[in-house]
Amino acid sequence: MQRIRLRWLALLMVLVALMMLVALTGCGDDGDDTEATDSTAMTEDTASTDMTDDTEATEDTVASAGAGDIILASTTSTQDSGLFDELIPAFEAAYPAYTVKVVAVGTGEALELGRNKDADVLLVHAPASEEEFVAEGYGTERREVMYNDFIIVGPADDPAGISGMEDAAAALAQIAEAQADFISRGDDSGTHKKELSLWEAAGIQPSGDWYQEVGQGMGEALRIASESQAYTMADRATYLNLMDTLQLDILVEGDDALFNQYGVIPVTDATNPEGAQAFADWITSTEGQDLIAQYGVERFGQPLFTPNAGQETAS
Repeated sequence: MQRIRLRWLALLMVLVALMMLVALTGCGDDGDDTEATDSTAMTEDTASTDMTDDTEATEDTVASAGAGDIILASTTSTQDSGLFDELIPAFEAAYPAYTVKVVAVGTGEALELGRNKDADVLLVHAPASEEEFVAEGYGTERREVMYNDFIIVGPADDPAGISGMEDAAAALAQIAEAQADFISRGDDSGTHKKELSLWEAAGIQPSGDWYQEVGQGMGEALRIASESQAYTMADRATYLNLMDTLQLDILVEGDDALFNQYGVIPVTDATNPEGAQAFADWITSTEGQDLIAQYGVERFGQPLFTPNAGQETAS
């Protein structure tokens, strides 16, 4: 009788152990699912927080503007390239009555700030949208300031095999065919507008897990592409300024479709119209143009932008 009881006790202990193992395994699976869900939620929350922070920063800059302040709404590419570190101090030295406050956003958002009169002057790079902005009466004039070019960058192993291609739209088509990861700014910036025009030229509407719209500025989009070893399109100036921190190579360049023109627009009925006009006049003056021509030469052996105020270009 004692042996039977011991056998039943042993069997019961085995069953309990099995039940505990199954329960623990189930909890582990749930934990993985929870972690995956939490990770996705954190990514979405981070993107949402970034956009909220950017909006709040813009509102704070506009709200805190004083009588002598000029609100300059410009692209993240001019900010991330480091150009403003040279231009703004030089302008303020030439016009000590003014202080420039830069709101670095995508071109689409910069134009919207102008429509709402939340900026005094714009420095942007989507000529067709800029001309429409002026034609609708939101800007007093548009002047060309400088240009550089866009490039397509990606990982050194180049899984889509686009290195050396001279047709940017064909290169994007090859990326899509390979379904190789591509980071799009997705922010209605001048860079994003150019990228979309190239997809259209390729006859492709990009979609799928391989195509990621991050809603970020140029510098951050490059960092994301570098970290995920994906392709992206960038302006050359920002890429060169950040290339020491990136694991991305220039793979496609030189296509005329990658031309990148910048223009300056004083906003109609701006809060500081005199300051806006002074900035537009100065950046297109000999002094402003010379500074643009020199920027980048010492560090990179080439200017990051080519000044062309007053010149006719194919935009």
